[in-house]
Amino acid sequence: MKHTTIQIFSLYIIFLLLTVGKVNCAAQDNFAYLQISSFDIDATPPVGSALAYDTMVNRWDLGLRARGVVIQGSGEPIVLCAIDWIGIANESQDVFKETLANAAHTVPERVVVHTLHQHDAPICDFSAEKMLISAGLDPGAFESSYARKLLVKLHKAVANSLDESQPVSHISVGKAQVYKVASNRRIMDENGKVVIMRGSSCRIPELRAEPEGLVDPMVTVIGFWNGDMPVAVLSFYATHPQSYYLTKIANPDFPGVARLMRQLEVPDALHVHFNGAGGNIAAGKYNDGSKKMRGILADRLANGMKRAWENSKKVPVSPEQVNWETEDVLLPPAKEKLDEIALRVKEEGYRYRTNHMGQLAWYKRHQEGKSIKLSCLSVGEARVLFMPGELFVEYQLAAKAMRPDLFVSMAAYGDYGPFYIGTEEAYDQGGYEIDASTVTGESENILMDALHSLLHHK
Repeated sequence: MKHTTIQIFSLYIIFLLLTVGKVNCAAQDNFAYLQISSFDIDATPPVGSALAYDTMVNRWDLGLRARGVVIQGSGEPIVLCAIDWIGIANESQDVFKETLANAAHTVPERVVVHTLHQHDAPICDFSAEKMLISAGLDPGAFESSYARKLLVKLHKAVANSLDESQPVSHISVGKAQVYKVASNRRIMDENGKVVIMRGSSCRIPELRAEPEGLVDPMVTVIGFWNGDMPVAVLSFYATHPQSYYLTKIANPDFPGVARLMRQLEVPDALHVHFNGAGGNIAAGKYNDGSKKMRGILADRLANGMKRAWENSKKVPVSPEQVNWETEDVLLPPAKEKLDEIALRVKEEGYRYRTNHMGQLAWYKRHQEGKSIKLSCLSVGEARVLFMPGELFVEYQLAAKAMRPDLFVSMAAYGDYGPFYIGTEEAYDQGGYEIDASTVTGESENILMDALHSLLHHK
């Protein structure tokens, strides 16, 4: 009996050691390669909801999407999320990041939430909503009941995606020129001052005849692969995304159509698109505002995405080649302009508050010392910069010029609180974007220093 007990006990110990060994091997295997999961949910509010500028009366053939990826295997998970809304700002950024971080078992500092800036879509700012309610005013476009329901859906989608994670053995990077979509909005006179804005659409032949101006014509594409199978695609292109708007019908406009076209051509990989630094860029030179132009612009953008994908370079990738860096910035506020907005906001209507309450909320947070976080994802030779506000394209071009040895992409429209962010020179040139901006030209040095630090981190 004693001998039998010892034998059984010995067998039990061997079993435990083998089990622990298997667990340890599994844990090691889990971190021997990268993994990625993807999520994609409907982000279209119900009819009767407040869009950014109107009450929603219908939804288009394509709804709005909230989609993204979770990258695992190199430190705590990294979550990248893009939503077909006009902007997510201030406290809403905090809550979205905290929600996605909780779902992905990571920290908010390793989460980014960006919008594509379509105008027939919601805006989200819990800080602005609270300020309006406290002042006895209708929260209007900032009424948050649908946004909070979406957060519950997003949490579930991200958490569930982890069970469907796939190994990442390779990445691919590619770029191509997009023809006849982006043009600079700011038309200058002979003295270097902005005299008129050529917006998202333009019916004035003389303005459409003006040169394209300074743009970044390239769309960049980063693919994640499990062997020979693409599992996720990220794309980046800088322009305002409007073909026509103020329709009261929620829709993702031409970038959403282009994204769907690419999704159909590469069906095994979720396609996640980000708007670059397109604050002073739109389709006005090439868009007369007619409804047929939505499909034409979408086709042109999708064509560029396709060529970038087909011309991509595919290389192996390991966890050691993935890194995540952040920089905190406090952008200088234009105090007099903000004081003027604070006086006007009680008297102005729905659309004025949509454009300006987030700026007041950002200013309040700035006074409380709350910074905005810039982030940089490194995957092999690829670098992706995640930036706030309606950033001028000069920042994107400067970032690419800082590291010509790397494959640099940029997503703007992260924290929407600062609104337009121009270059120092632009604040002397004037124009709509500068009139609407509530930061100062000193922002350029702050952002350029942060970009340099992120791109040169070792």
